[in-house]
Amino acid sequence: MWLKWLIVGAMGFGFLVGGCAGRNVKTMVVTATAYNSIGSQTHPDHEAITAWGDTLEPGMKCIAVSRDLIPEGLTYDTKVKIEGLPGTYRVLDKMNRRWTQRIDIYMGNDKEAALDWGAQQVIISWKADE
Repeated sequence: MWLKWLIVGAMGFGFLVGGCAGRNVKTMVVTATAYNSIGSQTHPDHEAITAWGDTLEPGMKCIAVSRDLIPEGLTYDTKVKIEGLPGTYRVLDKMNRRWTQRIDIYMGNDKEAALDWGAQQVIISWKADE
C-alpha cells in the first residue's frame, strides 16, 4: 500500500523506474478510459482496425496509449499490467494526438461496460527495454 502512495505522490515526475534481477520495470499513474469497436470511437471505415494495423476482436485484452507514452516504452505489443484489473494487456493501438498521460482500454462491443468504466486514475506497469 505504501508503494501506491509513493507512486501517486510522485505523479509530478510522471513515472518511477525500479529494477530487480536485471528487470527494468516502469510504473506510472495515468487516466484510463475505455473504448469499443464502433466508428464514432475509432474510424467509420474500419471500426476494428488499430492505428498499428491490428484487427481487434471482442475479448482481446489490449489498450491504446496516448502518443506521449510511446517514448516512455509503451510501444507496439508491450505487455502492461493495470492495477485492479486481472491479466496482462497488450499495447495494440494509439490514441488521438490531443490526449496525454492516458490509456484507453478496449472493451469490444460492450458500450455499457465502457460507459460504466468512465475515466479513472490507474497505476500501470510494464517491463521497459534494457
